[in-house]
Amino acid sequence: MQKSIVKNTFFSPLLFLISCLIVVNIHAQQDQDPKKQKAFVKKEIQKSKEIKIKLQLDSIKKDNVATSQKELIIDTLSVEKVNFKFYKEKVHASYYANRFHGKRTASGKIFDMNKMTAAHKKLPFGTVVRVTNEANGKSVIVQITDRGPFVKGREIDLSKKAFMEIASGRGSGYVIAKLEVLQ
Repeated sequence: MQKSIVKNTFFSPLLFLISCLIVVNIHAQQDQDPKKQKAFVKKEIQKSKEIKIKLQLDSIKKDNVATSQKELIIDTLSVEKVNFKFYKEKVHASYYANRFHGKRTASGKIFDMNKMTAAHKKLPFGTVVRVTNEANGKSVIVQITDRGPFVKGREIDLSKKAFMEIASGRGSGYVIAKLEVLQ
């Protein structure tokens, strides 16, 4: 149970800290009987969700930029209502070659072609981006973990799993997409 709490954090240092505090509190409650401990864990998880929602509400900027509110799902992470801010449209999105699987990325993480990650030249590491295929309307939410692509005219490189979820067919090597950044 404790590993899944830390594993399912939202990649934000503050939320990671909150999760660590929950784990410490759970260890402190280990002397109690299992029923009380289970209730305590549920209560701590609910508190962390309330803090996460409050942080997101506090960080919303009030300007004239149009935003859309959608549900966020990153692999098996939590589902929350969040705002995405338009970044760019008519972007050429491609995917990583299989030979990069298991190699270290520019951010220091190991690339896994079965995770929802991407490479972008300018966006900061850890940025959460929604990539929408303009041809069929399918979209995925990925996290920026690498730099690239280094092919002229391409804007973003997706992991193979993320690309295949939005691609119309397996034969395509790139799609025209719209990028939106999590606020």
